[in-house]
Amino acid sequence: MHAEERYKAILRQVRRQGSVRVSELASELGASPATVRKDVEVLSERGLVVRVHGGAMLPEDWSQTMPSEPVAAPDAASPGRRLTFGLVVPAANYYYPELIKGVQEAAEARGIRVALRISEYNAEQERVQAAELVEDGADGLLLAPTGADPDAPRQWYEELGVPVVLVERGQAQEGASIDFVVTDHVFGARRAVEHLLEVGRRRIGLLVRGASPTVPWLREGYAAGMRQAGVDVPEDASFIDLGFEWQGNPAYDRPMDSFLEAVEAGRLDAAIVHPDTEAVVLLQRLRSRSISVPSDLAIVSYDDEVAGIADIPLSAVAPAKYDVGVSAVEMLRLRLAEPSRPRRRTFILPQLHVRFSSDL
Repeated sequence: MHAEERYKAILRQVRRQGSVRVSELASELGASPATVRKDVEVLSERGLVVRVHGGAMLPEDWSQTMPSEPVAAPDAASPGRRLTFGLVVPAANYYYPELIKGVQEAAEARGIRVALRISEYNAEQERVQAAELVEDGADGLLLAPTGADPDAPRQWYEELGVPVVLVERGQAQEGASIDFVVTDHVFGARRAVEHLLEVGRRRIGLLVRGASPTVPWLREGYAAGMRQAGVDVPEDASFIDLGFEWQGNPAYDRPMDSFLEAVEAGRLDAAIVHPDTEAVVLLQRLRSRSISVPSDLAIVSYDDEVAGIADIPLSAVAPAKYDVGVSAVEMLRLRLAEPSRPRRRTFILPQLHVRFSSDL
């Protein structure tokens, strides 16, 4: 049994029973107690379980066993002071509500206060907001920064004077010594390619909006999945970027029309589309050209925010946004408790939800 399969099995047991012992899990999984203890540690770092003596518990069950007093701050000079985590994200609508909910509920379970700021994808604004949160007394920050200078020896958020955990943004900072929790979008794109190949599609394209910071990881996963399968498509149809504009603008309509022409010409029989909203627009344009989904074109959208309520329910890769938020809180809490602990980089795998648009 692979590690991820064991993780899922352990979570099923914990969610079913509320708490489990390592010895019981080892017997059920056919693994050694040492292996199961390491698995529980990984799940604990992700914020999905809480390690207890000899086993694991759900975070919400564990929180009910805690004293009612606020969690003590790491500073012994102020015992009993409640911890505050600053959270800066680009938006409070698409993609981020579930992540925010994960942060909020995980923090509440540990007696931690969360102070939320929305940067609206403004890099300068998020720097100001982060600095204000530190000035207001935040013990640590959870950040989803809009951008970073890859050539800088240190990033601006490393100079804030408090521990920082990056949320959904860590991959771009490979050289930075900083904790981060991210969705493994490379895995997600590969899984979408694998699914489309499994249902018999071979000419798979990738349609994206270039404004999204997720796009580089989707391109990497898409290319890796196609390469591994030994499958290729015409170069002019394999990757189409809708850019930064909206419908009605030639900079948007030209690449969209090129994509539709590739479908009509038979150069594409499947597509991965990011984000969901563009997949919904694509459905409308396909219908106007009498192109059938999934017969003529199978679709997997990426994000699964609105895919399930599209006119034709869309298969979608769903990042575990809530789990990312929970894991980020736990990572920052442990960093404050143990400042010298090794840095952590946690990648959480998204899931594929198969619906009508690719279910042949």
